[in-house]
This record gives sequence, structure tokens and C-alpha cells, in this order.
Amino acid sequence: MPYHLDSVFQIAGIGIIVAMIHTVLKQMGKEDFAHWVTLFGFGVVLFMVAMLIQDLFQTIKNVFLFRT
Repeated sequence: MPYHLDSVFQIAGIGIIVAMIHTVLKQMGKEDFAHWVTLFGFGVVLFMVAMLIQDLFQTIKNVFLFRT
């Protein structure tokens, strides 16, 4: 899988959306929900980064072992 700039924009978009939802919920007085939204957003981004790192290691393994 080639690494595109799309993944970076997706992660940034998720961060912006989560920050906006967190701010709105915190201003409404629902800080518990705001923290849960932030935690959920962090988990989604962490999963996306883990998948990208897995692809990177697979590509490195294929290059050095001359596999396709």
C-alpha cells in the first residue's frame, strides 16, 4: 500500500472533529462525555497509525527479503 497524504489528512480531520465535540460537550457541562469522546477519538487514531506501521514493516520486510 503506498503511503499517501490522505492518511495524514484523515488523522488531522478526526483530531479537529474530536476537539470541536469535546469543546461543545465541555461547555454544556457534560465533561464525562467529553472525555469519553476524546478517548474514543484517540483509540481510532491509534488503530489507524498501527495499521500504517504494520504496512510499513511489511514493506520493509519485503524489500530486504526480496519478496513481492
